[in-house]
Amino acid sequence: MLLYQIAFSLLFEKRNRIALQWLEQYGSAGEAWKHLTEKGMGEAMARAERELAFVETHHISTYWCQDEGYPFHLRQCPDRPLLLFGKGNMRVNEGKVVSVVGTRNATDRGKELTRQLVLDLAKRVPNLNVISGLAYGIDVAAHRAAIEAGIPTIAVPGHGLDRIYPALHRNVAVAMLEHGGLLTEYVSGTRPDPWHFVARDRIIAGLADAVVVVESKAKGGALITAQMALDYDRDVFACPGRPSDEQSQGCNNLIRRQKAQLITCADDLIEAMDWAAAAAPVQTEIVEFSTPLTDVQRTLLDKLHEQEDGLHINMIVMETGMDYAQVANELMMMEMEGLVKSLPGGMVRALK
Repeated sequence: MLLYQIAFSLLFEKRNRIALQWLEQYGSAGEAWKHLTEKGMGEAMARAERELAFVETHHISTYWCQDEGYPFHLRQCPDRPLLLFGKGNMRVNEGKVVSVVGTRNATDRGKELTRQLVLDLAKRVPNLNVISGLAYGIDVAAHRAAIEAGIPTIAVPGHGLDRIYPALHRNVAVAMLEHGGLLTEYVSGTRPDPWHFVARDRIIAGLADAVVVVESKAKGGALITAQMALDYDRDVFACPGRPSDEQSQGCNNLIRRQKAQLITCADDLIEAMDWAAAAAPVQTEIVEFSTPLTDVQRTLLDKLHEQEDGLHINMIVMETGMDYAQVANELMMMEMEGLVKSLPGGMVRALK
């Protein structure tokens, strides 16, 4: 049966939706294969035989789209992979799943923010799984933090399981195998070509309950993942940065366009996802902010204090007469200082 599943997935590579229609009609890859008249069937079967030998030799786990063990989050995605190959100790259908992504050229601030976010979530959220792509920057920082916290973390590479890319992260990949591992739709021998990483982003997005973008330039792969997550009706979050920070422009734009909720810490994510009931209590520390308010910030804070339940950002713009971008940027910086809180639907509430 696995032989036909591999051959079927190879034959319909990049045509997942059509393949799923065949499976729905005939019930299984083996039965569908009997009715196919596609070109390249012989080549696909020969390649499948070689891949089956690789899977058996290297003890690779497989997840077929019709099987019970297939990731249930991905079942909701219309372009889901037909077959996944996994290496490690993965429990893809247990606990909460957070995908953490971002730029490969991460700042030290972004890496530390990623680390602290994952460590704090690991303390607060039972059975947490962290997903990312094993790339430089934010991706590997998320994996390393999960390993440090002793929680499962899964990498979704853009190539087959006969290699690790980048090679520098081989030790991280090996460390992940005990709790988590590697999960890909690509057969062995598949090279880490750029278009493979774009395709794999849909898996990172689809596997998750929530996707967090820590840092991103105005254009970048993390933004593709975020858009895919939105298309799959996943919750998307972004960590803000200063308007002048190049590595935060993508995150700031996601927040400004209301495509992502602003978060600055684990508690923000837990509250937004309504995971508080399952989260362990944590001792909070009162922090006094010595930075004086600007005249603009004081105006915004005074306006927010007029409504205990908060105001919509559009209402703030209208009532203050300020530019939308200016208001959005000031509120973002005020939230980082713990002065205001962003709420779902574009609402903002004063905290101090």
